[in-house]
Amino acid sequence: MASLILSVKPLGFTWPVNNPFIFCAHHYDLFPAGDGEMGPKASLEGRQIGQDFDPGLSWRMYHGSRVPGFPAHPHRGFETITIVTEGMVDHSDSHGQAGRYGQGDVQWMTAGSGLQHSEMFPLLNTESENPLELFQVWLNLPATSKMAEPYFRMLWAEDIPVVEVIGPNSTTTKIELIAGQWNEVKALPPAPDSWAAKAEHEVNIWNIHMGPGAELRIPPAGRNVNRSLYFYRGSAVRIGSEAINPKNAIELTADMETLIKGGQSESHFLLLQGRMIDEPVYQYGPFVMNTPLEIRQAYNDFQRDGFGGWPWPQHDHVHPADMGRFARYRDGSEETR
Repeated sequence: MASLILSVKPLGFTWPVNNPFIFCAHHYDLFPAGDGEMGPKASLEGRQIGQDFDPGLSWRMYHGSRVPGFPAHPHRGFETITIVTEGMVDHSDSHGQAGRYGQGDVQWMTAGSGLQHSEMFPLLNTESENPLELFQVWLNLPATSKMAEPYFRMLWAEDIPVVEVIGPNSTTTKIELIAGQWNEVKALPPAPDSWAAKAEHEVNIWNIHMGPGAELRIPPAGRNVNRSLYFYRGSAVRIGSEAINPKNAIELTADMETLIKGGQSESHFLLLQGRMIDEPVYQYGPFVMNTPLEIRQAYNDFQRDGFGGWPWPQHDHVHPADMGRFARYRDGSEETR
């Protein structure tokens, strides 16, 4: 008889993933008050500026030198899904698109044939801390979509469906549907060229919040589907017949029902599920293609024209501090929240 749990691995800065996903990272930073220019009102002495990733610190500058974050960098051949539960992210890209999003918003970006973007974390509050929590997921593209036109859209927090599941003794579990569906409730549409755009690929990205003592039964998926559950916060739970502690990645047999029994406090999980893309994967840093020749071509194309160049005054561009949540697209349209 097949086992429900295939493996349990500890969570680090990056999390173990399975096809069709190629990367997942969780950032949690208790940034200090801002200095009025969206950087930290705190000393940067002793930090390795440009490569500040020390896991022993309560916050990091990452690749930023004045504002925390990830200045302009290229991608080709896959998608990024950025889920921000706390704090704000400023997006700028080589197509002149821009946005500020956070507090539950999700950005879905198809890198496709190639673009540069920056992801900066403006510290807008000058009087108290600026906590930031985000998950970034890289979803592969099949060969037919590797060179799709780059695209991004916002899934605003107010529009993301949240399913409430009632368990024993009226306990509750809330599931934020970033992608896929729960029973008849469907997530907002993903990017049009995404592997997630076809229901038969069974891509689910859920942020799950279980109350103490709650129970959740995740229905079985089809064959050739991978299902990973990331237990990122809470107290010990039971998955199937096994006790599982937080800070672990659990690889599950997707075509079996997954029963989770909550612990003594709230428990939080990220679920990634999808049908495998049955193609070779070659990755060179920010480029993910099907052959080494395509990787070399991506590198040459970026060296030649920077995937359209960089239209912003700085590689760590941030938007004015008084701007709210917004998205500005390539066609000139704009959304505000």
